Amino acid sequence: MTRHDSIRAITGTTRLFGCIASPTDHVRAPMIFNRIFAERNIDAVMVPVDIPAEQLSEGIKGLKKLGNFKGAAVTIPHKLNLAALCDELGPGARATAAVNAVRFADDDRLLGENFDGHGFVAGLLGENPTDLPPEHILRDKSILIFGAGGAARAIALSLAAQPISRVDVTNRTHSRAEEAVQLVHRLGGNTKVLAIQSNHIDFHAYDMVINATPLGLHENDEMPLDVNLLRIDCLVCDIIMIPERTRLITAAQRSGRPVHVGRYMLDYQVELIGEFIGAFEKNSG
Repeated sequence: MTRHDSIRAITGTTRLFGCIASPTDHVRAPMIFNRIFAERNIDAVMVPVDIPAEQLSEGIKGLKKLGNFKGAAVTIPHKLNLAALCDELGPGARATAAVNAVRFADDDRLLGENFDGHGFVAGLLGENPTDLPPEHILRDKSILIFGAGGAARAIALSLAAQPISRVDVTNRTHSRAEEAVQLVHRLGGNTKVLAIQSNHIDFHAYDMVINATPLGLHENDEMPLDVNLLRIDCLVCDIIMIPERTRLITAAQRSGRPVHVGRYMLDYQVELIGEFIGAFEKNSG
């Protein structure tokens, strides 16, 4: 099957979905959704939608005017700001103040939801990049998250519901890490999630580190951390999907440390996003 054979013919009845980002060169959702549309004979197409951050509000107003634009996946840098533009948020989006999927309702309302946390934890348990039995992958583990944006908040919240030891959140702007942690505490009262300043990090204390920042999207990006500071058995995770082997993941692999790549976070939430935006029928089972 060629690249073109995997895409349905686009007609006047084709429903249009998007992946909203800026830039869009790193997005992976259109590749996944268009393959599924072809496999399931769904008359729909997903395209990348590049809306600069300063034009997000106007861009969303424009998309609302398109009669056949039904919904979108959402990624960097819009997860937090687009949540503020929604008329209604689902439980995941309310919990994290961020969206990674939006649906354009027939009554002109914009509905938002966030499945990132579910996707990350499900992907980690499903792919199991460790030598541990699945039930022990997260049990009593100490985890460090770099970043405090929408994905970081969603992941921290979902990890807090697991049998972990603790989750520390660090960010270049420490006040944002504190805001993210306060949000988790308000929702669940979970004191296992804490903000930590970058100069107070004891890297040897962690069983897992997660890069939830944009660092790694571009080849010349600086590394979010030096993997050599970590224990040799520390699991190194990245949520960036393209490139799949970021500089962080490559450095961790070369050093002999286990890794977990970003594409699984999306792979394990595709069905939920597709159902929410109206691209797939809801699974009645």
